[in-house]
Amino acid sequence: MNPREFPCEPIVYDPLTPEDPFWQNPLITANFYNLTSWKNKRNGAIVGTASDLRFNNFKTADNLLAGIEFELTDVSADGLCQVNDSLIIGKSANSEQTLEMASPHGIISPRTENFTIDSVRFYNFDWNSAAALGDCSHCYHGAATDSGARTVTVKNLTFDETVTKRIRYQYPFLGIYKDLTGDLTEKGPNTWAMAYLKHNEAWSECETNMDLYDGHTCDNST
Repeated sequence: MNPREFPCEPIVYDPLTPEDPFWQNPLITANFYNLTSWKNKRNGAIVGTASDLRFNNFKTADNLLAGIEFELTDVSADGLCQVNDSLIIGKSANSEQTLEMASPHGIISPRTENFTIDSVRFYNFDWNSAAALGDCSHCYHGAATDSGARTVTVKNLTFDETVTKRIRYQYPFLGIYKDLTGDLTEKGPNTWAMAYLKHNEAWSECETNMDLYDGHTCDNST
């Protein structure tokens, strides 16, 4: 999903010039609104490659892998690819055996940069290893991704008391969340959550909480 002003015109790359070539064919914002999606055997909504794409006011529940998943967002600039003003329910009262055996995520973020999650509410992630957030979509093994960390920007998130695990990181367990408003980390604006690495336990700016965060949270001095 990569809408542009001239959809059929190729972009000419010049390796001798460092400028971004996308000015030749500007991005167009694609807004999707008001999807309600539940009881899918995989995802409530999923995107492979996305540029300036916004999911707005989505509602998902009872999905076996994730409510929403974005795989690749490296064809746009930071902050353009977003999930906004949405509701993610891990398990409703209308549960079933396959869901009881699963450990889904609310939102699985990409294995690339440029992704933002804004004003999303999470409920009922309180069984098995279910978690509101997960990182590195489709990073199932070493051949599927590089070994670099990827940063997701979050703000204005709401976690009900029924969310007992806010993050569960995925392979290669190097994800980073930049929390602009402090609702994820509860450490104030411009703070951080990141996957567990033993040497990061030494930093006074960070705390380790494997149950809730599956790793570290750090204040804004980091």
